[in-house]
Amino acid sequence: MHICHINLASSYHGGENQTFELIQQQIRNGYEVTALANPKGPLYARLLTIDCTVHPIRHHLLNHTHNFLNKCDLLHVHEGRAVYWALIQKAIFGTPYIITRRIDNPISSKWITRQAYQQASALVGLSKPITQQLKKISKLQAVLRIPSSPVSYPVSEDNVKIIQQQFAGKFLVLQAANMLKHKGFDTSIKAAKQLNSDYPNIHFCFIGDGSERHHLEQQATNLKNITFVGKQSNMGDWFHAADLLVHPSHSEGLGSVILEGMKAGLPVVGSNAGGIPDIIHHEHTGLLTTTGCGETLASNIIRLYNDPALRGQLVNNAHRYLNEVSIESCAEKYEQVYLNAVDNACLVKGKQQKSLKGNIPN
Repeated sequence: MHICHINLASSYHGGENQTFELIQQQIRNGYEVTALANPKGPLYARLLTIDCTVHPIRHHLLNHTHNFLNKCDLLHVHEGRAVYWALIQKAIFGTPYIITRRIDNPISSKWITRQAYQQASALVGLSKPITQQLKKISKLQAVLRIPSSPVSYPVSEDNVKIIQQQFAGKFLVLQAANMLKHKGFDTSIKAAKQLNSDYPNIHFCFIGDGSERHHLEQQATNLKNITFVGKQSNMGDWFHAADLLVHPSHSEGLGSVILEGMKAGLPVVGSNAGGIPDIIHHEHTGLLTTTGCGETLASNIIRLYNDPALRGQLVNNAHRYLNEVSIESCAEKYEQVYLNAVDNACLVKGKQQKSLKGNIPN
């Protein structure tokens, strides 16, 4: 099977990481893979290092003058603007496509956006809230849920020791995300204020950068239990040096960093928002907190700080859960989606050809 993946993002976040991991697994499974990516984005550079054909696409309106994908069976769209590229490609050449959506906010009501989703052969969401949004816009195509798979990062024991020395004697709580309003760093700061006096050994480390960073640093003024370390390229080292991962987002499609923390052996605490409850099953694979409530986040952190046995239990349960969402499992699920989409596209094409023949006069 020859699949073309499309992700035109100019940045590199969880969605791009998942696109890359799926492509790698499909290559291992014997697929022929083509990828379309923004040449200014980090994903494009990473794709050049693996065994797939990569084409630069700078804009969803460009590169439709010739069908360089004539050997592809299906397009797999991974990013918002790419849905329009796939829609145009289908209109010109009839190439079927599927869409994977990673955010749980409502889909635009614009006519062109609705057309892009309704012309897809199948719609895939990472979590229940996302599939609910997809069902509101779908026509007759299938709407399925295929969660992200956990990603592992390399670990340097020397780097881990450096981090541990930097926070010696601390119970290190990580939050790693782009510093945007909906990511809930403000909730973590509220929790830090609650813990600052009575639990000086609990220390928050914020990994990431973004438009909210300056405002968050102002909120954390005079708090000695928070350190902002900016973006980090060695997440494997940070995961292994830490004791706990928190992800108190106000909204979230799924939360791939939670899966990454679980994979690295960290207990996790997340908010009861968006798709997070799909992967954090309360009291089983992690703990859930009230969205936006620093007090409940603080109490859950205290609970895990005081209960090493519970931390171990959550980690063990999470590892068993991760086996169900491995990249191998996700690739198998996508293969079935692809086969159904291609079969349906051939069926529709056959009906159209039959109809055209029936209209040709004798």
